Amino acid sequence: EDGRMRGAIVVLLTAISGLAGGMAAQGVPSDTLRLGEALRIARAANPMLRAARASATAAGQRIGPAGTLPDPQLQFGLMNRMASDFGNTMDPMTMNQVQLMQMLPWPGKLGGAKSAARHTAAAASADADDQERMLAAQVRMAYYQTAYADRALEVMGRTRDLLRSFLDVSTTMYAVGSAVQQDVLRAQVEVARMGEEITRMGQERVAAAARLNGLLGREAPSPIPALELPDWPAVDLAPVDSLVAWALSGRPGLTARSERVAAAEASLGAARRELYPDLEIGAAYQRRPMYSDMVSVFVGINLPLFAGAKQLPLRREAAAMRDMAAAELSDLRTATVARIIELRARAVRDRNLGRLYDGTILPQARSAVTASLASYRVGRTPFMQLVENQMTVNRYEIEWIQLLADYHATVGELEALTGRQP
Repeated sequence: EDGRMRGAIVVLLTAISGLAGGMAAQGVPSDTLRLGEALRIARAANPMLRAARASATAAGQRIGPAGTLPDPQLQFGLMNRMASDFGNTMDPMTMNQVQLMQMLPWPGKLGGAKSAARHTAAAASADADDQERMLAAQVRMAYYQTAYADRALEVMGRTRDLLRSFLDVSTTMYAVGSAVQQDVLRAQVEVARMGEEITRMGQERVAAAARLNGLLGREAPSPIPALELPDWPAVDLAPVDSLVAWALSGRPGLTARSERVAAAEASLGAARRELYPDLEIGAAYQRRPMYSDMVSVFVGINLPLFAGAKQLPLRREAAAMRDMAAAELSDLRTATVARIIELRARAVRDRNLGRLYDGTILPQARSAVTASLASYRVGRTPFMQLVENQMTVNRYEIEWIQLLADYHATVGELEALTGRQP
């Protein structure tokens, strides 16, 4: 019986030592999808980003047409033919006519339309740039959530192995009369519970990998290899004022809103000129079979007789669109500042908690395991106290990994908003 006891304790010590060693070494396998490669794939293959780029290209193609004169009208006519004898050309009024007409909009109308189209195209291009940055932030979030799931599964797998060793030890000790049945049952419950946690985390990993594949423009079930999870950076985040200044001066989304305000101002200027008549000029050449040819010249204007129902409402619509664009710019500026403050506070919290885990919580929890193991070997600590202490270490390990993943995802969004390393 003493031999079986010593063997069980040796198994327990070996399992705990192996778990500690596994936690200390968290290398990255060679078969790794690195973040830079994931971002490159997303920028090249993400369908929504391609759609945004195509929309910007389409908007750029509207600039020229917006400032071009309306197409001239070329007309042909057989004039003044007798209904009873259509082919007869003896009548003095009979003629074959060619007529050319051109509409000339009031000065400023075409210029305003072209300016509005130019600003709209610039807004579409800036929106595409902003969407690329937000895509990069989304890729980082999905990437680090998947990396977190991978490392959490590693910790949970080692924990389950350790709990199985605990179960073997408790079973052996119960068989020789050195432990109670409650220890065996408790160990069985812990093994089953850890299996449930592994199942749950495995499905979270599947979901995170599917999100990442979707952002990369790939099929959701495509395999995702091991991912990187860098350690805490050596430098602190920039101050809030600097982050806000970088975002307000360099975020493409704000540029897009500003361009839309300018486009609305140009459209309003063109709408104010709609009350002014457009000029239409034309010339016609009439060939008379039996008499001398004739030439005609035409000049006309459109009359805004229904301005109250047409031009004036269009002007009010343009003014409302200008106000809406200005309000959207103000809202996005405010939201950007608030988001930066929120993200920086979250990143500082995660990093401070990570340092607390590194410097205090995890070392103390591991010391508690070491102390309880030493006490257990001489019979001063209950078996399940040792189990609980080790489970506490494992829980803190997983929480530390979550903090690290959240920190890098948060910094990625800050980089997307500011356009530089924060």
